[in-house]
Amino acid sequence: MKVPFIDLQRAHAPLKEELIEAFSRTIDHGGYCLGPDVDAFEAGFAEEQHVAGCVGVGSGTEALHLIALAMGVGPGDEVVVPAFTFIASAWFAQYVGAKVVFADVDSNTFTVTRGSIEKVVTDKTKAIVVTHLFGQAADMEPIMAFAMERGIKVVEDAAQAHLAQYKGRYVGDIGDAAAFSFYPTKNLGGLGEGGAVTSRDSALLEQIRILRAHGSKERYLNHFVGYNNRMEGLQAAALNVKLPHLRGKTARRQRIARGYLGGISNKDIQLPMPTRYGESVYHMFTIRHPERDRLKAYLAEQGIGSDIVYPYPLHLQPCFSFLGYREGDFPVAEEVAKTCLSLPIVPELTDEEIDYVIKALNAFA
Repeated sequence: MKVPFIDLQRAHAPLKEELIEAFSRTIDHGGYCLGPDVDAFEAGFAEEQHVAGCVGVGSGTEALHLIALAMGVGPGDEVVVPAFTFIASAWFAQYVGAKVVFADVDSNTFTVTRGSIEKVVTDKTKAIVVTHLFGQAADMEPIMAFAMERGIKVVEDAAQAHLAQYKGRYVGDIGDAAAFSFYPTKNLGGLGEGGAVTSRDSALLEQIRILRAHGSKERYLNHFVGYNNRMEGLQAAALNVKLPHLRGKTARRQRIARGYLGGISNKDIQLPMPTRYGESVYHMFTIRHPERDRLKAYLAEQGIGSDIVYPYPLHLQPCFSFLGYREGDFPVAEEVAKTCLSLPIVPELTDEEIDYVIKALNAFA
């Protein structure tokens, strides 16, 4: 049996005709950069994610960049970022000339904690980027309390956390602002790049709208140095087709995860255990094993796809060598990077495929 790690053709085949019809409508009305499809998506996603407001942009990375600009983060400021996450989380600081300061992560959730943040915050800290990694919300309440005490902005990197909740509250509406990604492999993915900023701060969202369109409030009158970060109409059209299916697909991911949690009994595999404050939406189901590379090769021999997400902690990335971090600075992040392996969990997988993965894992020795 072949079990793919990700199969976008399988995901899109049932929606192909509906997607083509949506693209045809976009071609007819001609709203290719922003336009009615983007307007509809911003309203629909805000409602689905239970956030106060949403602004569509070109990617999740652009969303983080524009948030940094709108918050006034810049040279002389420091931004705390998880040491274990996708590198775009750290571009938040780099793009605006601020300094990245890394923090270690929790060994189960792979997210930063108040304790890890407190160890690295200084008087120069302007913002904290909290990544809800692999669909698991970070423990936000202690982080928000600490940030409010210190007057520090909190940015949620929710690129992998569509519909994730924290104590009954949806992510994207907890920090001062949040960035979402709609890259094709995300839980809600387009057919190319796409992103959004959400916030309760209407003034910040208005600033994002201006910045994403060349700093212009009206055509050919530019009030700020701006950027071309507009969401494309065709991407919004695709997302509008897929948005109504998001809750059902999220529930399927969670059922698959429960199957893994209840079925994987190999004592050498560390499972991502659920937290007390909210269930993950499982963008990834990431296990840990002391012989991760051998396990990955074994799964491939069985026809099972897997991926190492992520093999390098950020503080040891060559692009950040100028910061002076060394191996051993963030031991949890380093150990997770050496032992993590993500299993297939896309909602299109069948029960038979999931059972096959479980049996293969339990037979590994």
